[in-house]
Amino acid sequence: MPAPGTAREVAPGVHWHSMPLPFQLDHINLWLLEDDGGWTLVDCGIGNEQTRGLWLKIFETTVKSARRVLLTHYHPDHAGNAAWLCERFQARLWATQGEYLTAHAVRSSSAGYTKEAVLSVFRRNGLAESLQAGMAGGGNRYAALVPEFPHSYHRIIEGDCLRIGAHEWRAIVGHGHAPEHLSLYCEALNVLIAGDMLLSTISTNVSVWSIDPEGDPLRLFLDSIEGYLGLPADVLVLPSHGKPFHGAHERVAQLKAHHAARLDELAQALEREPKSAGELLGVLFRRKLDAHQTFFAMGEAIAHLHYLYYAGRASRSLGDDGVMRYARLA
Repeated sequence: MPAPGTAREVAPGVHWHSMPLPFQLDHINLWLLEDDGGWTLVDCGIGNEQTRGLWLKIFETTVKSARRVLLTHYHPDHAGNAAWLCERFQARLWATQGEYLTAHAVRSSSAGYTKEAVLSVFRRNGLAESLQAGMAGGGNRYAALVPEFPHSYHRIIEGDCLRIGAHEWRAIVGHGHAPEHLSLYCEALNVLIAGDMLLSTISTNVSVWSIDPEGDPLRLFLDSIEGYLGLPADVLVLPSHGKPFHGAHERVAQLKAHHAARLDELAQALEREPKSAGELLGVLFRRKLDAHQTFFAMGEAIAHLHYLYYAGRASRSLGDDGVMRYARLA
C-alpha cells in the first residue's frame, strides 16, 4: 500500500494513493490518471480534515491541476470531497446519473433516504428492539461525511468511451451495491478500475434499503459481475479496498460461490420454522457485530432472503406482529 499522502504508479499514467477511513474497513484506494493539461481524479475520500490534509500533500508532489473529478458511486468514502476538489481546480464532476442524484437525495434526507425509513424496513424484517436503539438518532451521517456536493455534473452512461490522456476508458455500469456503479476499463493498458464491484479479499456489501424495500439487489450484483468475465483473464484489477490484483475471472467465481454457500445456509436454516432476517443474522455473520456493522448486516440478510424468495426457493408471510418471515420451499 502506498503511504498516506503519496502516490505510486501501477500502470502507465495510472497512479494509486490511499486514504484512511474511520471504520473497520480502514482505507479507500483512489486513482490519479494522467490527462491532457492536468489529471483525472477517480474518487475522493470522505470529507474530513485528515483526508483533505493528505490531498494537499498529493497536490504538492503530484497533482498540480485537475481536469475532472470522476466518481465510481455515491457512497461517502468515494464522494466526500467531490465538491471540494471540483472547486479547488474549477473541474467538472463526472458520474452516472443514478449516483449523482442519489448523493443529493441522501444528503438532503429526501426520497425515503432517512434513518427512520431504513429502521422501519428493519423492524418489518425482525430486527430486535435492543439493536434498533443503537442505530436511531445521530443526525444525517452521510451529510457529515459529504459536507457539500456539486450542483451540476457530466453524465456517464454504459458503454461511453472516455478519452483520458493517451488512453480510452470504457464505462461499465453495475448494480446491486449502488444504483449505477461505474467501473472503467482501458483495453490498451488492460486495466480495470473496479470501484467496489470487484474487491480482492472481501465481499461487496449488497443490501436492501428503504428506497427499494422489495428489491433484489443480490441478483443484480451477481448479474453485473458476470460481465467482467468478458474482460481478459489477466486484467489488472484496481479495487477501492485491498490491493490491486490479477485474476478477475477467478475472483468472480469466488464471489459467486461465496453467495451460493450463504444462500444454501439460509435455506437450511428455514427448514424447521419460518424466520425473519433479524433472526438469521447469526447464520450469515458469525462474529459479534456493533451497531454500525449490524446496520449493513441487516440490509445484506434481507437481500439474501429476497433472492431466495424471487428465485422460488422460499415463501414468505407477514405475521400478526408485523414481521416478515420466510420458509424454505423445495
